[in-house]
Amino acid sequence: MLRQLYDRTMALAASRHATWALAGISFSESSFFPVPPDVLLIPMVLAKRAKAFFYATICTLASVLGGIAGWLIGAFLFDALAEPILQFYGYADKFEEFAARYNEYGAWIVFFAGLTPFPYKVITIASGATGLPMPVFLVASALSRGLRFFAVSALLWWLGPPIRDFIERRLGLLFTIFVILLFGGFVVARYLL
Repeated sequence: MLRQLYDRTMALAASRHATWALAGISFSESSFFPVPPDVLLIPMVLAKRAKAFFYATICTLASVLGGIAGWLIGAFLFDALAEPILQFYGYADKFEEFAARYNEYGAWIVFFAGLTPFPYKVITIASGATGLPMPVFLVASALSRGLRFFAVSALLWWLGPPIRDFIERRLGLLFTIFVILLFGGFVVARYLL
């Protein structure tokens, strides 16, 4: 089953719709979707290595735009939309305490969360809900998301076909590590907030 999923993702990564799918996942991950764009970025770079930095650019721009959507949800729709999203992810009860500390270190929080498997949508919504200034949010988001996606793309571009062989031979192990990191990000977020 994992091999079929991988093959389908690689086929999508090589298709003419891949860029739109990457942009959609990157946008939605920054505002409400739980799966990071790396699940499509990595296969896309492996499928078309020459476009690695183009894909990193698309991923970064869409992620920052999605972050703006998350910021707007937090700023203007907290009661109607953001609070249910935070409750869904288990963060609503600790949000008040978090909001009080947030703006003091807001730019650093946005920057570091953008680099990690931490659920970025929580940070974008929190930034809007706590009133973190939009320019500060945009700069921190653009720097961190760009650094993350360009680093992933550059590493895959540099390593080339050997890394694709490595991934394909150890697909199960890498998938397990990915799932642990994804859920670990949610667990860490739950206990830090």
